[in-house]
Amino acid sequence: MEILVAYDVATDDSAGRRRLRRVAQACEAYGQRVQKSVFECVLSDADLELLISRLRGEMDETTDSVRIYRLREPLSRHLQTFGVQQPFDQRGPLVF
Repeated sequence: MEILVAYDVATDDSAGRRRLRRVAQACEAYGQRVQKSVFECVLSDADLELLISRLRGEMDETTDSVRIYRLREPLSRHLQTFGVQQPFDQRGPLVF
């Protein structure tokens, strides 16, 4: 399945900045960054559960927020991108 992960981590102190890095690293392990705090991921059900578990372990649920959206497939029919970032195929080769 294709999902979108968006997060907002409170960075008022060094612990928050550390959580921000860890949440970003967790997302980088499963997907591609498309905005500063937004990732697109192609995951199995099991990988989604692992990602959720990892994110919940890194964040502070009293101050941070993580949102996960399941994207409509095929994504190419439902996605419009404008500006600097161009769409890419996560299922295709990463080396050009």
